[in-house]
Amino acid sequence: MAPLRYSHALVCRVSSSFAEEDSAEQAKLQHEAYVRALRDLGLDVIEMPPDETLPNCVYIEDTAIICNGIVLIAKPKDEKRLKETSLVCLVFLCSIFILSSFLSLSMPSDTPHQTIHFLPQSLLLPGSLLPSLMDFQFSSSYRQEFFVGISDFTNEAGARALARAFPEFPCAPIKVPEKKHLKAFISMAGPEVLCISSEKASQDVLKRIEREATFVYQTLTVPEEDAANVMYINGTLIHRASEEIPQAAKIFTEKIDFNRKSLAVSYLCKNPMAHLSSCCLLLRKSKHIRSL
Repeated sequence: MAPLRYSHALVCRVSSSFAEEDSAEQAKLQHEAYVRALRDLGLDVIEMPPDETLPNCVYIEDTAIICNGIVLIAKPKDEKRLKETSLVCLVFLCSIFILSSFLSLSMPSDTPHQTIHFLPQSLLLPGSLLPSLMDFQFSSSYRQEFFVGISDFTNEAGARALARAFPEFPCAPIKVPEKKHLKAFISMAGPEVLCISSEKASQDVLKRIEREATFVYQTLTVPEEDAANVMYINGTLIHRASEEIPQAAKIFTEKIDFNRKSLAVSYLCKNPMAHLSSCCLLLRKSKHIRSL
């Protein structure tokens, strides 16, 4: 089986209300470099214009969970962010009905998802609480499962809704300490590889995942907590720049034997709840047309 490859990425540009003027301009420059890196990996990047009334609209990962031709629109705890999920939903609806000409977006007619699910108002499930779908190659096939962080941001009802939306994949709820997203502690760093920080809270999360996981993973441990959030896209590991995570950067250089890219996101991810993966939704073009 050929390695799974993402075909598209959905991003939202940085709003001028994101931060003070100088910081916002620096964040915009870092976001431009972020988008270029995605395009360099062969992704068709769909850029949504910023909404100046939404300072955090650049953190688009919170808005949806996407897998296997299905888009699950998330329900953020912060009601101020509901408008963001509505805008992302509109993008996917337009791609379904091929109405892209009505949007000021670069929206290809083959944007790859045709089924949209909505969470009821009582359920909480920000998309960023998932360390992405666990995709990796093993014995010429892929094993896949979801881990859902249970915290102040995601309740168990939200986790159950996710399991119903994607019944073909195991879905394990993982208790997350502190007021953080699961991806702050752990993320995918390559085929079968979980990137985890050496901090006690992260190690506790790893133990819970190891107890609940359907499959077996290798681990890559890094000293800095900010280094635990990485992205593995089309055979390349993307991590933060060496000046932001100097110790972890050395470990990545020594232990990763496939392509790597580093990105500076110090301004872009200045928000303590934001991480490297927060600024995009990754999509894979479906080979099959789903019935609505």
